[in-house]
Amino acid sequence: MEKILIVDDSILQAAQLKAILNDTYDITIAQTAEEGLRCASEGKYSLILLDVVMPGMDGFMLLKKLQEEIITQSVPVILITSLTDAMNEQRGLVLGAVDYIAKPFNPMIVEARVNTHVKLYNYRRQAESQSRTDQLTGIANRREHDQCSLLKWGEATRMQVPFSICMFDIDHFKSYNDTFGHPAGDKVIAAVAKTLSSHLRRSTDFCARYGGEEFVAFLMGDSSEKAFEHLKKIRQEIENLHIPHEPSVSEWVTVSIGGVTVIPQKESTYDSYLKIADTMLYDAKKFGRNQVVWANETMRQLKEK
Repeated sequence: MEKILIVDDSILQAAQLKAILNDTYDITIAQTAEEGLRCASEGKYSLILLDVVMPGMDGFMLLKKLQEEIITQSVPVILITSLTDAMNEQRGLVLGAVDYIAKPFNPMIVEARVNTHVKLYNYRRQAESQSRTDQLTGIANRREHDQCSLLKWGEATRMQVPFSICMFDIDHFKSYNDTFGHPAGDKVIAAVAKTLSSHLRRSTDFCARYGGEEFVAFLMGDSSEKAFEHLKKIRQEIENLHIPHEPSVSEWVTVSIGGVTVIPQKESTYDSYLKIADTMLYDAKKFGRNQVVWANETMRQLKEK
């Protein structure tokens, strides 16, 4: 059931809105702007109904704060107000509201407008999700990686926790395509992606298809030794799929993995350590493929074989 947040200091008005929508939506009521901001930041809402006139922080101020927060800025807000003059309506729309409902409100109008904006929100979320997802594998694409990596790198910098970046490459993939054909190659890419994503343990772990037969992943919170051991298991799980390769090249499809673990500092950048992970991947191929090569926090190289 879709969740809707009502922010209104009037208990009676909030109860009326809840009565109109309660059969279709999961309703939460906040009676102050501060409580509304907290609820919006903590819950996943499809729509916010916001009263304009409230003591202390009014609806316009709360709307501005919602638009400034990454977590809440995409959630549509309908303003509930008796201020029906053009200037106030313009102010709300400029601040980011998607619609107005004037008091006293008509239940049929409330229900119709709420339904419309919830549907539009879901259509937009679906379109955004598709734009961030690799269509072949179902995992994140490079565009999503570029956005998410900067966000998580910033979190790791603030929290001063280890951050591990891993680069994967399917070994001898061109030879596989030449022998078995591109449709079979697509199935291999999808199988590797599924195995990789299924072994990510935390909500902060992330993987994406970086391009062609190459993948990238990052982990937060693990030491280099733990990350190195975890990636060795993933490499082995991919080999254990026992996808036959061209016999003169390899018995099974395998991957090479390069990685680095660092506690990010303010002056360091994600891209600079992504390049180090790519260098470790190059070394893994140079050393014979089907192995993990890692750079630890002191840049000492760890080799699987």
